Amino acid sequence: MRTGVITQKVGMTRLFLEDGRHVPVTVLKLDGCQVVATRNEEKDGYTAVQLGSGYAKAKRLNKAERGHFTKSEVEPKKKLAEFRVDVANLLEVGDVIRADHFVAGQKVDVTGITIGRGFTGAMKRWNFRGLEATHGVSISHRSLGGTGGRQDPGKTFKNKKMHGHYGTDRVTTQNLEVAKIDVARGLIMIRGAVPGHKGGWVMVRDAVKHPLPKEAPVPASVEKTEKSKGNAAAPAEKAES
Repeated sequence: MRTGVITQKVGMTRLFLEDGRHVPVTVLKLDGCQVVATRNEEKDGYTAVQLGSGYAKAKRLNKAERGHFTKSEVEPKKKLAEFRVDVANLLEVGDVIRADHFVAGQKVDVTGITIGRGFTGAMKRWNFRGLEATHGVSISHRSLGGTGGRQDPGKTFKNKKMHGHYGTDRVTTQNLEVAKIDVARGLIMIRGAVPGHKGGWVMVRDAVKHPLPKEAPVPASVEKTEKSKGNAAAPAEKAES
């Protein structure tokens, strides 16, 4: 199991194929997606990598956050997220993940926070059909109908689909296809729609229901920094001594 990445949703566009057809895609940008910390079995009981993305001003962080980034010797990040990985796929602190971590044609699972729509009626929120346009129904054509308040069951059950707050839910869309990769600009283009608004944070992982393509880099496609190079050289120096 490889790590996923933190991306920022740029918006939607389309790609033209050689035969003239066009494919709608969502553009996701890797904004300095870097390994901030790692988790190991001995100390934490599980193996994972903590990634950070986006650049934050140090003055906008609290003391604990500043101390965390200072310890890692990594620039402060706006967004942090953990991804479970196998022991063999652990990365070095300071590694920057590139867009070619995924390959064109690969299936991925995408997680984001849906667009908030405020307080909505049952027809918009749950796709109810509404009441009849005639046969004695007046005014209340878009109401949800009965909710169980008569003699049987005599109450409205919890979790009944009714009007209420709609959106801002954490949603994962599975088996989306990577249409194109732009390494130079750090862009991942996903075929179809992706949950979230423009500028929102989106997590992209390898699809759990599809095998990993042979072309995909393992453990990851990374760009080494001075920090990560130092971490990689430290064990060798200890071994020589």
